[in-house]
Amino acid sequence: MAIDLQTLYPKLIHLMLDTVFVVDESDHIVFVSDACKTLLGYLPDELIGTNITRYMHPEDLDATRASITRVMSGQPHFDFRNRYIRKDGAVVYILWAAFWSEEVGARIGVARNVTALAKAEEELRFLAHHDPLTKLTNRSLFNDRLISALRTAQRQGNELALLFLDINDFKSINDLHGHAAGDRVLCIVAQRLKSCVREIDTVARIGGDEFTVLLTDVTSRDAISQRLDEIHKVMSEPLPPEFAALTMPLCSIGVAYYPEHGKDADTLLTHSDSEMYRMKRYRNVGSLRQIKVD
Repeated sequence: MAIDLQTLYPKLIHLMLDTVFVVDESDHIVFVSDACKTLLGYLPDELIGTNITRYMHPEDLDATRASITRVMSGQPHFDFRNRYIRKDGAVVYILWAAFWSEEVGARIGVARNVTALAKAEEELRFLAHHDPLTKLTNRSLFNDRLISALRTAQRQGNELALLFLDINDFKSINDLHGHAAGDRVLCIVAQRLKSCVREIDTVARIGGDEFTVLLTDVTSRDAISQRLDEIHKVMSEPLPPEFAALTMPLCSIGVAYYPEHGKDADTLLTHSDSEMYRMKRYRNVGSLRQIKVD
């Protein structure tokens, strides 16, 4: 018995897990397979006759139009990614394979949902440059930003300040209250530091209980002193009630200024680190003196 392929092909297309689109020269959808319901949340009848660009993520419109121009000029595009807005408002990441058919007078594209893959790739990119616990910038990205900021400061003749912060006696928190409590304290320190700086500044966790803050476009030393006072004040605020008997540990902060204390990243980091330990020793000596007086 002969198989009627002309009848079979449309049924096969609607069985595909990927979505098939046929779009005319004016960007109107003239055909879409049933898989569009899973991909975008619309039934085929809701999409046919509408302009496909209305479903695209606004931030991807320019790149998508460039891909459309390429395809319509006769260059198939088999690895183009963009984002669409589903009927429920969610964002879906799509991988396209598309070509222009002179015979049909339309471009034909096959769309695959790659949202899970795209999200995983974003997470990996984020983790490559951020601390997984506090979500702050990590040492690698901080060094890159510091070097870039130094170049800008040198070119424009500006000052910048580098703060090196350490949590005093943090080891005792882990020893007495457990590492989970210590991790929560680190996250609170990160949040409080971020609340004290501008969007253009960078806060990083560079390891253990050590944090750095890069302050660019320094207008005056008084402004930095005020920022330090604000950080100390915020850091001295009590921990939330769920921490029970655990008290917020004090922090020691060292400061280095460009160009006074160094003109390269390593020198500034070394100076701010040394200043932090000097402040820690000063605080410890002061505490001992207070104990003796008492």
